[in-house]
Amino acid sequence: MIPVGYLAKRVDCRPDWLNAAYVADVYSVSECISKNFADYINYWKHNGYWLFDSPQIIQEVAEENGVDLTGTTLFFYEAHELEFDDEECQWRTVTPEPSFTTQVSLPSDKTLEGYDVVTFSSGTTAECSPLSCNMLATELKTNQHCLLTSFEQTKQLIEAGKFQNSEPGPFRIFAVYSTEWP
Repeated sequence: MIPVGYLAKRVDCRPDWLNAAYVADVYSVSECISKNFADYINYWKHNGYWLFDSPQIIQEVAEENGVDLTGTTLFFYEAHELEFDDEECQWRTVTPEPSFTTQVSLPSDKTLEGYDVVTFSSGTTAECSPLSCNMLATELKTNQHCLLTSFEQTKQLIEAGKFQNSEPGPFRIFAVYSTEWP
């Protein structure tokens, strides 16, 4: 797993249509349910993984653009260095977009919340998290945050085709950590 950055999100409770009673809220990387703090791509302060190198950069973007961070949760992400091409059924290397500087600072403290599977058909930003967006959490056992509990389990589910036909891939595995604002 490689550090890929930070994002502030407005965590939402499990929507009624997600029929998975053990899910309390959604910590997915995508913003289909739990929204990002802003439409941040337009500020062009993200790194080559389309996230932020530090919480301070998020705070600067918010301050410069009048975005209130009250009520947001700060997440730190690591990603598997390979993504799964669901058409070719093979793993291939993921690299950051080289036109952006990528120097992710590590948090002093972080709590692993689980693992998410995220689609990247455009190759840039996170698109969908099929566990929540496509309701796969009704078929696959997740934790209370709609995340899988181990990297090995997540990789095996992808290779077994459990995410196939949910959304266009490729699929990337993210370790989702909660962390504190500095």
